[in-house]
Amino acid sequence: MIKGIAASPGIAVGKAYVLRQEDTPVPKREIRESDVPSEIVRFEEALIKTRAEILETQKKISTEIGESYGEIFTAHRMVLEDRAMIEEVISKLKKEQLCVEYIFSEVLKKYTEVFSRIDDEYLKERVSDIHDVGRRLLRNLLGKEREILSELKEEVIVVAHDLSPSDTAMMRKEKVIAFVTDIGGRTSHTAIMARSLEIPAVVGLEVVTRTVKNGDLLVVDGNHGVVGVNPDSSVLNEYKKEKETFEEFEKGLLKLKDLPSQTLDGHVIELAANIELPEEIPSVLAHGANGIGLFRTEFFYLNRKDLPTEDEQYEAYKYVASQASPNHVIIRTLDLGGDKFISHLDFPIEMNPFLGWRAIRFCLAKPDIFKMQLRAILRASIHGNLKIMYPMISGVEELREANGILNEVREELRSKGVPFAEKIEVGAMIEIPSAAMVCDILAYEVDFFSIGTNDLIQYSLAVDRGEMVSEPHLALLLVGLEFDEFSVSPVAIPEIKGVVRSVYLSQAKDIAREALNLKTGKEVDVFLRNKLKELVPNLRNAKDAIWEEEHEIG
Repeated sequence: MIKGIAASPGIAVGKAYVLRQEDTPVPKREIRESDVPSEIVRFEEALIKTRAEILETQKKISTEIGESYGEIFTAHRMVLEDRAMIEEVISKLKKEQLCVEYIFSEVLKKYTEVFSRIDDEYLKERVSDIHDVGRRLLRNLLGKEREILSELKEEVIVVAHDLSPSDTAMMRKEKVIAFVTDIGGRTSHTAIMARSLEIPAVVGLEVVTRTVKNGDLLVVDGNHGVVGVNPDSSVLNEYKKEKETFEEFEKGLLKLKDLPSQTLDGHVIELAANIELPEEIPSVLAHGANGIGLFRTEFFYLNRKDLPTEDEQYEAYKYVASQASPNHVIIRTLDLGGDKFISHLDFPIEMNPFLGWRAIRFCLAKPDIFKMQLRAILRASIHGNLKIMYPMISGVEELREANGILNEVREELRSKGVPFAEKIEVGAMIEIPSAAMVCDILAYEVDFFSIGTNDLIQYSLAVDRGEMVSEPHLALLLVGLEFDEFSVSPVAIPEIKGVVRSVYLSQAKDIAREALNLKTGKEVDVFLRNKLKELVPNLRNAKDAIWEEEHEIG
């Protein structure tokens, strides 16, 4: 099995279709000075044709899966229409008197090298967008036909070094049953579109194009980020059964979409979604979320060379608020620092960036950036039910300082006659031990708390547990601890709703009491998994089987 990054959930078994993406050889051909005008015309015609192709793709995606996903291709058009890039090509063409395809390929190479050197992982992943636009334009300049994934005649699993959003957009779900790539990450536009199209995908496999040949039988496990190549019959049969079980289970869960999230004795638990980008809103709505419990805003900052303007932020927050309305949207203010940096800002060097100048400390140290975001949120608050949440609060002083800045922004907007929701709720994330220990004091300063389980467990126990609430057996524990709202990835909502609707609150409270008396984490895991199997036997999946094998549990 090859291990990669789980980019889009689901299981697929099928034949490999290896997409060959060798760079098209670009001739270095000298031209006469008198040929320069005609080369410029060729360049302009290629720009027009490429723009038309991008618009066609954008229209297709907007129609099939939503306008917000179509907006991904607005970024492609911005690359194509970049005046600095166009002028640089024309200037070099006149100066060097080489054919325009070669000049453009050199300019493109420079742009991709600059982006590849940027420290921000999210921004690095935008290199694929630049490559996509560049490949389209070069193809049109050279008169080459592209390999069109929409014209596949049989079901296949696409294997590629990388896939652009354009490649993904051209996939027909009934023919492309999964895809795997050497590079990429969960936040790439391609991964986002795969999740929206519900195509299982594993990325970041590094060696898959060197390992897999056309026609090889593949097993793609998008739940856990693994790919099997020509597996033996026992593994194949196991995954085929798991695929059938998973698909039947998914169909059953989606029937719960419009049913209330409440226990058998009527105790309501709100199930909200975690999102990173506005493009995820269609998935939120499709999976029946009761609002957005965590809108991570830092990726809006990292996906660019400069800071977003207040109006850009306002438009993004307005869109999310209006789409989710009347349900709430909790916007987490910037959680920069740690593993997320804006490369063009000066950050102090730290031995451990995860515990230093990040999140609310960054915002308090950069009040202009913080105020700009708060103004955008407040302005957008009239378009829906927005709430503000501060990340990584460690004590009451930080909380009071943040609220003080928020009140300053409110006064600024009032003085200018800018409308905003006067009663917007403000909360704090409890995700470090110091905040947990003084939460009774912090409660006087805010309207709500959100428990950041991943960071809180990481900083308390020095282990990384991932998204705790998305694990059904751990969600059972949290029901028993009487949390009144869970916030998980959109695709996890139906499964967690299935847990909530299958138990009595009194049962869950008894289970929580027993779990709290156990001595080790392993004992708690085994106990909760067994209880879940008793109460909701249909939820047992491949993840449980893998866990049991690793821990020798029968």
